[in-house]
Amino acid sequence: MTQHSRDTPQFYLTAPSPCPYLPGREERKVFTHLVGERAGDLNNLLTHGGFRRSQSIAYRPACEGCRGCVSVRVAVADFQPTRNMRRVLDRNHDLAGEMRVAVPTSEQYGVFRAYLDARHQDGGMADMTVLDYAMMIEDSHVDTRLVEYRRRGAETGFGRRGELLAVSLTDVLKDGLSMVYSYFEPDEGSRSLGTLMILDHIARARAMGLAYVYLGYWVNGSRKMDYKARFLPQERLGPEGWDLVER
Repeated sequence: MTQHSRDTPQFYLTAPSPCPYLPGREERKVFTHLVGERAGDLNNLLTHGGFRRSQSIAYRPACEGCRGCVSVRVAVADFQPTRNMRRVLDRNHDLAGEMRVAVPTSEQYGVFRAYLDARHQDGGMADMTVLDYAMMIEDSHVDTRLVEYRRRGAETGFGRRGELLAVSLTDVLKDGLSMVYSYFEPDEGSRSLGTLMILDHIARARAMGLAYVYLGYWVNGSRKMDYKARFLPQERLGPEGWDLVER
């Protein structure tokens, strides 16, 4: 009986709080814990149902009277970069990405801290310490990796390749890569590193034989989320399931 209750996810509802995307709105989330031997299978199942992972929690918006948060995944096989995306790739030809085990480092935290201070001073993560960062990376019971993006160059004395400019915390699912959280060096704004990381994940998913790259939530009318709509074709989760959007 105990084993059954441990393997059966329990869902909870948060109290209302201000919506980070649409002014004047409130958000609520339904969430459950991703722990135990079945955490990976549950993460796959819930991601297909529009959930996102944060450490050992899977959550989904459950706001009253609003369905603005729409789960988005890029259809890898038919994706073709736009002219602007190809320019982003050209601008970053001097960078190399490497998928690694999910181990936090002080070097990563330096980039993470600079990113938060420049882009998200008022956000919920603004006061995260190096220990908080380590928990964000390590507190996972599913197949999680880090993709580091560095300047190409000769090996340093510490065995590292060049300066670290961007990092993506990524889950490997049965059918795709889920970009859990990405951050980059804010002083390198002209590189469009956020776009580069998505393009790189699309290429990685294709090479790994995976069908999708999950980008989290797109919110129509939210400027911070506009960029996700550019990666076409993509599928958006609606009441009847995933709908293909090609233009």
